[in-house]
Amino acid sequence: MLLEERLIKRSQQKKRTSPLNYKERLFVLTRTRLTYYDGKAQKKFRRGSIELSRVRCVEIVKNGGRIIPCQNKYPFQVVYDTNTLYVFAPSHDSRSTWVQSLKEEIKDNPEVLPKFHPQFWEEGAWLCCRQAEKQAPGCEEYNLFGDISRKPLPPIPGKERKDGRQQPPRPPTPVGDDDEDDEDEDEDEEEEEVVVALYDFPATEPHDLSLVKEGEYVILEKSDVNWYKARNQFGEEGYIPSNYVTVKESGNLVQFVWFSKQVNRNKAEELLRKEDKEGAFMVRDSSTEGTFTVSLFTKSTAGEGGAVIKHYHIKETQDSPPQFYLAEKHLFSSIPELIEYHKHNAAGLVARLRYPVGRQDRSAPSTAGFSYEKWEIDPGELTFMKELGSGQFGLVRLGKWRGQHKVAIKAIREGAMLEEDFIEEAKVMMRLSHPKLVQLYGVCSQHTPIYIVSEFMEQGCLLNVLRQRQGSFSRASLLSICLDVSEGMEHLEAHGFLHRDLAARNCLVNDALVVKVSDFGMARYVLDNQYTSSSGAKFPVKWCPPEVFNFCRYSSMSDVWSFGVLMWEVFTEGRVPFERHQNHEVVTLVTRGHRLYRPKMATPTIYDIMQLCWRQSAVERPLFSQLYTMISDALEADVPPAN
Repeated sequence: MLLEERLIKRSQQKKRTSPLNYKERLFVLTRTRLTYYDGKAQKKFRRGSIELSRVRCVEIVKNGGRIIPCQNKYPFQVVYDTNTLYVFAPSHDSRSTWVQSLKEEIKDNPEVLPKFHPQFWEEGAWLCCRQAEKQAPGCEEYNLFGDISRKPLPPIPGKERKDGRQQPPRPPTPVGDDDEDDEDEDEDEEEEEVVVALYDFPATEPHDLSLVKEGEYVILEKSDVNWYKARNQFGEEGYIPSNYVTVKESGNLVQFVWFSKQVNRNKAEELLRKEDKEGAFMVRDSSTEGTFTVSLFTKSTAGEGGAVIKHYHIKETQDSPPQFYLAEKHLFSSIPELIEYHKHNAAGLVARLRYPVGRQDRSAPSTAGFSYEKWEIDPGELTFMKELGSGQFGLVRLGKWRGQHKVAIKAIREGAMLEEDFIEEAKVMMRLSHPKLVQLYGVCSQHTPIYIVSEFMEQGCLLNVLRQRQGSFSRASLLSICLDVSEGMEHLEAHGFLHRDLAARNCLVNDALVVKVSDFGMARYVLDNQYTSSSGAKFPVKWCPPEVFNFCRYSSMSDVWSFGVLMWEVFTEGRVPFERHQNHEVVTLVTRGHRLYRPKMATPTIYDIMQLCWRQSAVERPLFSQLYTMISDALEADVPPAN
């Protein structure tokens, strides 16, 4: 044991904070875990435990002058997986000791945050940068080795204290039932987090737990960001994909089948026109983060020349808690209640909300691997079908896993890369799971050739789709393609990954025309946002910034440059950048400040975004999170004003 002290923790799951959300706990730090126990006298009931290998950041929290509603006034944070634990120490020295000790223990962790949030997440926003997404990238550089205290570290385990006493023993973990402890079992919401299944999930391995859509489950463990251990109503336990469930919470939109998360205006209109029903509607994210819009299809509006789609922003009152409305006379305590009312009463809308169009129309998302910790795939479980094409490292075929799941199978050409390097890189990339990244399911590394098994994308390569459908794209459709790619790249950027080969040829399109970033053959995980390749390494010159072809220096900003070229490819519907120039000529042109011309389909605003990506100085280029916002705004501005 390294440290033991009574500290105060803030509840991690409550949406709104109050003095009731602060609990005294006995915190114990060892070489491998941070554990907290019931803080009341003589009780040793364990309330939570975090493996230090999962911790990505430990730092003090600046409260920005806000009142802290507990007696301990010195907060620090422990960021692990997708969670942030806020702990309050009684003094500056106490906080310094805990922060420095934790930093020392996590200094060799592979996934340390490049940036963190120096202030609290509170009432649905980061107080430091006002971002309303809890998983939004940090706004301040994180220094893992920063010394905030100049105070001596705590005594080495086993050594005596200055007062001659030994360190106290670790509190025992309770065994069996304890009536006294049972009274407090629901005191902390971490003990029993209830989630709702968004999709069906049939268990594929003995340690999995099947999910039934809209069923409720208790989360037992979050040892993996992609797979949670859960229990169903019958007491059965097993692992479930984390992206198939959402926390059960009053008014939580995501648990309802009609809510379409991260669907922009253009895609909403496409889906509603395809449905072609009076009163077809969709509830979706608005362009302003944290707000929502109802898109409604009607054929009955006079003088509009046929069917139209109206967009209504859901408004909030200034009350606490707020009420929601579309028409001011009709207020509701939650958005689901608002929707239910307008299903039966138009009340100022052009039509009743009759037919929900949304999540039920979309297939379940891909999972990070077919099962928890199942990365090695038996080649005997694969059925090989038609050839899809060949990439940098080998041939790609359509196949099936266990005769059910369609997959893409890439055979790695012998000598294409060192086997041990490939396996390590593949395992890291498989843990990346996002709707706009092609999911890697697993590898067959015990046989020759090595196989990579990944998500199958029906429409194939984005570059081919652009060229084959030339002339059929609207400007909004092309912007939507760029938005998809920027969203996938934002996720890579936030997790410290560089793609290094971003181009239209390395993005794939599925049947729903969703574009996903693919081909991670050159991807690297980095801690300092920079990677310098070995001399003689090949790179795609026409997609690279000056710092790459001059110094082989990669960063997320070099990926941003490549994204600008990809945008140019999209808006020229598949033209080759610098098509009349050889690579050595491109190097000279770009170094002298020459840039690609503005495509005819690109407005000046869209071309401005491309030019921001091509700034000579890497530090002056925007982040992918900023690009996503710019493109979202451009997409909203490209269609008629909202009603």
